[in-house]
Amino acid sequence: MNDINTNTNESHYVRNLVEASLDPLIVISKLGKITDMNEAFMKATDKTRKQLLHTEFSIYFTDPEKACEVYKEVFKKGFVFNYPLTIIDHTDTEVMFNGAVYKDDNGNVLGAVVVARVVTEQRRIEKELREAIENAEIAKIIAEKEKEKAEVAKTVAEAEKEKAEIARLLAQKEKEKAEIARLAAQKEKENAEIARLAAQKEKENAEIARLLAQREKEKAEIARLAAQKEKEKAEIARIIAQHEKDRAEIATIIAEEAQNKAELATIVAENATIIAEDAVKSKQQFLSNMSHEIRTPMNAIIGFTKVLLKTDLSIKQAEYLNAIKMSGDALIVLINDILDLAKVDAGKMTFEQNPFKLKASIASMLHLFEPKIEEKNLKLIKEYDKRIPDVLLGDPVRLHQIILNLVSNAVKFTSEGSITVSVNLLSEDEDKVKIQFSVKDTGIGIKPEKINGIFENFQQASSGTSRIYGGTGLGLAIVKQLIVPQGGSVSVASTLNEGSDFSFILDFQKTNATNTTDIEIMEQDTAKKNIRVLVVEDIALNQLLMKTLLDDFGFERDIASNGKIAIEKLAQNQYDIILMDLQMPEMNGFQATDHIRNVLKLDIPIIALTADVTTVDLAKCKAVGMNDYIAKPVDERLLYSKIMALFQKPTPAAITAAATVVNEEIKQMRCIDLAYLIKRTKSDPALMMEMITLYLEQTPPLINTMKQSFEAKDWKTLYAAVHKIIPSFSIMGINSDFENLAKKVQDYASTQVQIENIGEMVGQIESVCTQACQELTIELDLIKNIK
Repeated sequence: MNDINTNTNESHYVRNLVEASLDPLIVISKLGKITDMNEAFMKATDKTRKQLLHTEFSIYFTDPEKACEVYKEVFKKGFVFNYPLTIIDHTDTEVMFNGAVYKDDNGNVLGAVVVARVVTEQRRIEKELREAIENAEIAKIIAEKEKEKAEVAKTVAEAEKEKAEIARLLAQKEKEKAEIARLAAQKEKENAEIARLAAQKEKENAEIARLLAQREKEKAEIARLAAQKEKEKAEIARIIAQHEKDRAEIATIIAEEAQNKAELATIVAENATIIAEDAVKSKQQFLSNMSHEIRTPMNAIIGFTKVLLKTDLSIKQAEYLNAIKMSGDALIVLINDILDLAKVDAGKMTFEQNPFKLKASIASMLHLFEPKIEEKNLKLIKEYDKRIPDVLLGDPVRLHQIILNLVSNAVKFTSEGSITVSVNLLSEDEDKVKIQFSVKDTGIGIKPEKINGIFENFQQASSGTSRIYGGTGLGLAIVKQLIVPQGGSVSVASTLNEGSDFSFILDFQKTNATNTTDIEIMEQDTAKKNIRVLVVEDIALNQLLMKTLLDDFGFERDIASNGKIAIEKLAQNQYDIILMDLQMPEMNGFQATDHIRNVLKLDIPIIALTADVTTVDLAKCKAVGMNDYIAKPVDERLLYSKIMALFQKPTPAAITAAATVVNEEIKQMRCIDLAYLIKRTKSDPALMMEMITLYLEQTPPLINTMKQSFEAKDWKTLYAAVHKIIPSFSIMGINSDFENLAKKVQDYASTQVQIENIGEMVGQIESVCTQACQELTIELDLIKNIK
């Protein structure tokens, strides 16, 4: 197909060259027939292409015999130069003929290409010059005419050169056509050989059949002889022995034939397997290429839409841009559905086993649907079993994908009412837990006859569902194929026009490890302006998008169009991080990273950028030394978070790792959690130390004031002291129960009710704040050491 496209493009190119000539141009066969011409020749003869094709070349000139001499001279000498003729038209246009033959690969002449240079204007100029020479008084005019003639001659020479090039290209094209014909003939020859071999095989099969028939005939003859000489026992015995021998030979032949058929069947099966595997590979390659080709422009469309939405816009402009963004997001969902299904079909769907916080993970995921749910006036109900362990071992990404598909369907097919997401613990042992997830809606429901096939590919509740609500019919198929390989099960209960309840059950391993997989989307810190980023990207639109995003982050950036240029820039400049596209000309992302790590010996962080989500090989990225990857279209918040996580400053992970030196007893009694503080300070050690120091300075005096005011029954002062303590609970990650306890103290102090309980509550608040001060003192020392 590529060869056909190439030949078509070349044909268009040659045709454009032919038509570019303003002088008449024709292609003549060896018999003097016209086989092709340009628009100029058609205009000169005032005839159409159809009228001119396959007519005698000489009949369009005032002197046909002279024209035939031109034609003969071309094929005799191989060329003709400046041969004068006159084309028959309303002005009898005078021309100078220039032409040459074209040949095939074997040197055989196929035809001639002739260009008729119009010299009417040249003859007019020559006449004017002759008249000017005869008149001495107009010598100046003669000089000007000579100059004009020289210009015309120059133009004519350039035109002749151009015509000669056109003739050469036409000859080359005819040579290529001849080569194509030769290859076609060779293919026909190969097909004939295949047919001959097939015929030979049929002949061999016929010979085997003939031998078997002959054996049967011999068997009949033996039976006849045995009946005829029944009394001659010795002879009968001999005949029987011979008969048995013949049967054994026939059985051997039959067994050999059966073996041949089995071997043939094996070969056919192997060929079918190879064809099937090739088809799957072709399908995967097609999806991979389509993913890259579609995601690359989608990256620019969605990226620039987000950028424009940040600018000052009119209400109508904002509406249009939001419509573009929603359409882009819908296309990405469609692409992801198809590619996820392709991964499952190809057996490339893998499941990770990483520690993650199930409750926080589901809460953050459902947060994505809140705008749409509010827009449709629906109620979102969340039910979470508190018995479920805080941290589990599993694949949070695939779990997100399952629940996102189910909740997305519920939102799509529900116009009024509610959507309930439930997570319940079914069973638990020492090693694992069994959890049931349920997404229930009050939507359109599913027809009973459709339920059994609802989890199949491209199935929807009704034939009009796609038209009314959109979607590919792949979401539930992907859900099932993400659940079953993990050892889980999925089911659905539904009543038409009342709603549906999709539920699935999965097992998760219990773990003592801390959560390491949740990605925290950091807010941009405008104070960080000293990060230098090298973007390695070959697509101009994506380059501009990355420039815009990095400028918004306040980062310095430089652009390289491929890996080779990136390596040259690294030799001349210092960068803090590299954003590396994988598919580029000259040197791709994998090759460039390998060179950076193994030749330049640089450990600069590298984040892979890829639009190909079906074949991106994380193991390969890691093997060549990449630190992380992000899929296109690029989410700017995720990009910022990944850059900051790899930038050479203390990170939440580094601080958490340093904190492991705390002894086991303190860890078990630990009452603070610095995750919120780390997030708010962007892991800035100086800011963290400042906030911890403020807490250590202000908390003990407030505790003393709280105790003294309680003892003095000074409820107003007690209320004020507790009010100042409350905000620090969330900042330092102290359990919210103590914050609620402090709020109760406030209530009791303001109303003077249940004052008999205030003393115990004040004691609990004093205890937890004292312990928090002790733990924060240790953390402060650790952060100082890290800094």
